Amino acid sequence: MSELTDKEIAVQPENTEVVISAENVSKKFCRDLKRSLIYGLQDIATELVGGHRKSEVARPDEFWALKDVSFQLRRGEALGLVGSNGAGKSTLLRIVSGLIKPDTGSVKIKGRVAPLIALGAGFNPILTGRENIYANMSILGLSTKDIESRFQAVVDFAEIWDAIDAPLQTYSSGMAARLGFACAIHTQPEILLIDEVLAVGDIKFKAKCYRKLHELREKGTSFILVNHNPQAILNVCDSAIYLVKGELIVSGKTETIIEKYEEDLFLDGTKKSSDVMYIPEKPASESFGLDIVSLFFRNPDGKIIELLKSGESVYFCVGFKAHKQVDNVTLHLKITQLGGEGGTDTVLFLSGENDQKFFKILPGKHEIQLQMPYLGLGSGTYTMSVKLKQSSIYTFDVFESFRFTVKSDGKMSQCRFYQPRLWKLVS
Repeated sequence: MSELTDKEIAVQPENTEVVISAENVSKKFCRDLKRSLIYGLQDIATELVGGHRKSEVARPDEFWALKDVSFQLRRGEALGLVGSNGAGKSTLLRIVSGLIKPDTGSVKIKGRVAPLIALGAGFNPILTGRENIYANMSILGLSTKDIESRFQAVVDFAEIWDAIDAPLQTYSSGMAARLGFACAIHTQPEILLIDEVLAVGDIKFKAKCYRKLHELREKGTSFILVNHNPQAILNVCDSAIYLVKGELIVSGKTETIIEKYEEDLFLDGTKKSSDVMYIPEKPASESFGLDIVSLFFRNPDGKIIELLKSGESVYFCVGFKAHKQVDNVTLHLKITQLGGEGGTDTVLFLSGENDQKFFKILPGKHEIQLQMPYLGLGSGTYTMSVKLKQSSIYTFDVFESFRFTVKSDGKMSQCRFYQPRLWKLVS
């Protein structure tokens, strides 16, 4: 096996077993259907006569969905694929899963692969849930005896006891998703390929999926995860690779990759100084009335601060611009700590609506402050979703992932939150 290049992932110890090794993988597609069929016939004919296909050259109307992508995945590692729509993430997963072949390069796999690229793909709507379990898990490589021993566990996880003998076409989309996920994870895969499938289902099911993924990973299962929610990637993956138009732009620690991705995708020119996140103003024609332009913290003296400490008084500030007069303006803030096992564990949710705090806003620039006499968050790195709303009905602007760090001294050891307190001797 070749040595790692600077585009490959190597965050685990060198003696950790490599389960996927992709080297200079490229894949091209044709945008024109008629021309695509012609190219396909030409390629088949070339192979039949023993000729050499010029796979490394893009023909007219062809484009590179992937171009020279290399990475390694090690046992027990979770790797995130990030990038906007059309970046090549799903194409890469399909190549790794063996569903399609690369035009150039190679992928070496060591272990059983379970592709969760489309939950329920391959299910027959006419067959019952029971029959689909046997059919689907046999396709994933299990014997009838193995399926029988795991059948009840699949049904229990999917929570479809009453519907197990009903045709799949009578299932809701959520029920079918639960069954697909349950089948895949109970094959005891060594490698899981997960493409956006955790975006389906209700909150309870998502949390259950994340817990199961955590259990599998502790047993040595490796993951490749595609998800447009940066929080899911941050919470599940050790490392990530960032694809843009089929090319691997950067790879490394997840937090660094997500920060780069958000700068390119979400911030669109936003700049973060050492203590303030600045967001470019929208023209009035693109605005919904109020636009977030800055996010930062102040101390009670009004000084902008970067380093937050548990237990200290702090004001979270949202700077915004109003293009018109608006009544009943409020903030919704959702804070999640990075590094947990799941992507649905909210640490803190604060709503001005719940606190009956609404503001009348006149045209111009303003700042709303959330004043916290004591910062109750423990030591760690957090991400905050900020929504500027009118009551609970209308959202003016959203900033999905404002990241900040909280420090603490020895008084906060073994504590998950800061408890204001007084000590007093009464006798």
